[in-house]
Order: sequence, then C-alpha cells, then structure tokens
Amino acid sequence: MEQTINSLYWRYAVKKFDPDRILPDGKIRQLGTAFNLTATSYGLQPIRLLIVQNKEIQKSLISSAYGQQQVADASHLLVICIEKKMTSGYIEAYFKRVQEIRGTDEDILQPFKKGLVETFAKMTPDDIRNWAINQAYLALGNLLTVCAVERIDSCPMEGFVPAGFEEILELGPKQLEPVLLLPVGYRSATDMFSGFAKVRRAETESVLYHK
Repeated sequence: MEQTINSLYWRYAVKKFDPDRILPDGKIRQLGTAFNLTATSYGLQPIRLLIVQNKEIQKSLISSAYGQQQVADASHLLVICIEKKMTSGYIEAYFKRVQEIRGTDEDILQPFKKGLVETFAKMTPDDIRNWAINQAYLALGNLLTVCAVERIDSCPMEGFVPAGFEEILELGPKQLEPVLLLPVGYRSATDMFSGFAKVRRAETESVLYHK
C-alpha cells in the first residue's frame, strides 16, 4: 500500500512529454488489460479504448485538442470512447458471455436480463449517454492509478473537439464517440511541473469518517 501511495504522489498531469521515448509494448498491453478489467455499471462495459501510436496522426489531432502538444509528443495516445447505441441486443450479448464464462443457467439470468432491457428501454438517449460517460471516467481513474504504479507518465484530458477526433480516427463507422483522452509516455526532463508539490486539501477536510 505504501508503494501505491508513493506512486500517486509521483504522478502528475504531464505538461511536456519526451517525444523520443516510447513505452514498451508490454506496458501498453498492461494498460489495455487494466482498461478491460475496469468495473462498470451492471458489468456492461459501454466503453472502448483506442490506442494510437502514429506520430503523423497524433500531430493531426493537435488542432482538435486545443493545441495541447502532449497529444503529439506522448508515446501513445489513449482515446476512451463510449458506445453510441445501447440496444437490447448489446445487453443480450453480455448475458451470453456470462453463460459462456460462468456456466450460469439461463433461468437464473433471465429475470436480471429482462429487468436491464426494460430499464434501458425507458431511458432517453441522453440518459444512456451520460451513464456511459460515467463509466468512461471509472476507466480513466483506473488507468491513472495503473500508470502511476507502473511509472508511466500520463495527462488526463477532457478538453478537445470530439467531432475532430471522430473524423480523423474514423470512429463513426464503429459507432463510437470519443469522450476522454489520456496521452501516456515519459515526462520530459524540462517539464518544470514535474517538480511541483501537489496542491490538495488537507486529508482531514476531504476524507470524513462516519461512526
């Protein structure tokens, strides 16, 4: 636990990456696995991760990222997307996986499946989209912690133009909407922010114990 806490102190939102240093494939695969293991509501995983490692494409995305150079200089750019559609077929596919992996009887799963299908049928598209975005933030938090523990530098980003990313990365045919960015790599030795002390409220103010 102490090592994990020290890693969280080490982590910061990198302002300047070293463009010449590339993360090993093994580290990237670890991040992909961590993303896939992220907890999501109902276990439905309405999120997808696009891993970009192409400097020309990364550079072309800068204008849709409000000029944030980290998008291009990072070793890899992680783009967290949400599924644009949550259909009854999507939900049924999830329960099919449950049966295949756990061997759970259909009669046991049927009431839960029926309830989920009915629940989502009553939700508006905006409700479903907001729900999916919440799951994307769960994944982002998970990735940030894994990055810190693995000493992978990162910079979470909300500020970008989704339409630009969707066009350049050809996400439309995949029915995916980009909602969060996470450039990852190695901090530059000239990034002065790496030496700044963390600014947080006192833990006694942010953490409350109810007895």
